[in-house]
Amino acid sequence: MAKLTSKQRKKLPKSKFALPGKRAYPVDTKARARNALARVSQHGSKAQQKKVRAAVTKRYPSLKKSGGSRRKK
Repeated sequence: MAKLTSKQRKKLPKSKFALPGKRAYPVDTKARARNALARVSQHGSKAQQKKVRAAVTKRYPSLKKSGGSRRKK
């Protein structure tokens, strides 16, 4: 994934963020959408997680979380 500089980030329209009001979690590429899901699961509230998941799924339906994707021990 290419590094997103602050200059590039400022140029992104609000529609390219999972939380546009806060301009948080850019989802302009599939890789950044995956990263947004990972980061919000670590640091976001339950409401934020739900919003980010919905935004990512809407933009990239192929990233929709499937039920059995986690490895079992």
